[in-house]
Amino acid sequence: MMQRKLKIAPSILAADFTCLGEQVRQAQAAGADMLHIDVMDGRFVPNITMGALVIRAVARVARIPLDVHLMIVEPERYIEQFAESGATTITVHVETCPHLHRVLTQIKEAGCHAGVALNPHTPAESVREVLDMVGQVNVMTVNPGFGGQQFIRATTSKISQLRRMAMEAGRDMDIEVDGGINSRTVAIARSSGANIMVAGSCIFGHAGGIAAGMAELRRAAANP
Repeated sequence: MMQRKLKIAPSILAADFTCLGEQVRQAQAAGADMLHIDVMDGRFVPNITMGALVIRAVARVARIPLDVHLMIVEPERYIEQFAESGATTITVHVETCPHLHRVLTQIKEAGCHAGVALNPHTPAESVREVLDMVGQVNVMTVNPGFGGQQFIRATTSKISQLRRMAMEAGRDMDIEVDGGINSRTVAIARSSGANIMVAGSCIFGHAGGIAAGMAELRRAAANP
């Protein structure tokens, strides 16, 4: 199975917000490929996190792409706001978009890369008709809403299916995994066909610091 370049996307949900700017700088210096920013509204998921103000603040420090994941209902109401705040990629959930084609078009017209996310129970087939519109598909490997959850092993078959679907469609597409990624699970996700690894606690909470967490994750991904 074709493997795209491995990319590590530290999730700032796990960062220390009392020194967020410094932690972003450390993640960049350690070789982060992008920063993952989870926007939660307390309606689609049972948690409230951050919004456009935080994205704007991170954008002032970041020199790498901002991967903004909208876990919110009616995301179409906020696309322009997040684009203007500095998002590079905006990912919306298929479960919140009855008019998914329209929302993905809106993201691209706002000047951002478009992504689509799938909850653990949502089948890969639900995005087949929009694969030509997206640069990445985010497979949720936990039930969204909180950091620090356990990786759902059953999602790996969906990762592999999406990689096959992309190849059949002639799409050189990123497949992102989000939830429970650490030095024990990253190789499982990688061997299933994923290439963007969203990781929070194992990077920002690593006993040896952010750089050590990043290095451990890369080693583990390369040595299944």
